[in-house]
Amino acid sequence: MDLRVALIYGSVRTARQGIKAAKYLKRKLGERNYHVDFIDPLEYKLPLLDKMYKEYEPGHAPENIQKLADIFNAADGFLVVTGEYNHSIPPALKNILDHFQSEYVFKPSAIASYSAGMFGGMRVAVHLRAVLAELGMPAISSIQPFPRVQKSFDEEGSPQNEHIEPSTNRFLDEFEWYMKALKRQRQEGTPF
Repeated sequence: MDLRVALIYGSVRTARQGIKAAKYLKRKLGERNYHVDFIDPLEYKLPLLDKMYKEYEPGHAPENIQKLADIFNAADGFLVVTGEYNHSIPPALKNILDHFQSEYVFKPSAIASYSAGMFGGMRVAVHLRAVLAELGMPAISSIQPFPRVQKSFDEEGSPQNEHIEPSTNRFLDEFEWYMKALKRQRQEGTPF
């Protein structure tokens, strides 16, 4: 089964460290032969939310918003890679997520979180789980945390910790199961 994943990275900070984890996950998804769309807020530069995609007349959404809508509509799942900002979601990530709605519905999400400390962003992951469910893309039960992200990967996103590969493989196995299951169900029809 062909699977398309929208990998949404959430940081626009200077010298961002989480991009290493995002690059690693993109590579791991590619090894599974998924089509991966890497969404970096530095590339898309969405305005602060004023109008959601659905509020534009057809064919009149700004180019970057339309491009993301097309990617999200085609996706079978969403892998969200997030840092922890004051126990919560980075503003650039929340802004991207809030621009869309129906594009997410009946598709699973998976959360990979990171931090400079030992908790690996677990507090943001718990918060983000509620947001993703409200948007219609419930998160799988596993969370992939990356503590001390600055030391866990080299600049190219290669793991520097022997525990990363096994936990990531298990995490992606679960994500794949949900993507396949929900894709089959969407093909049979959705309740609305």
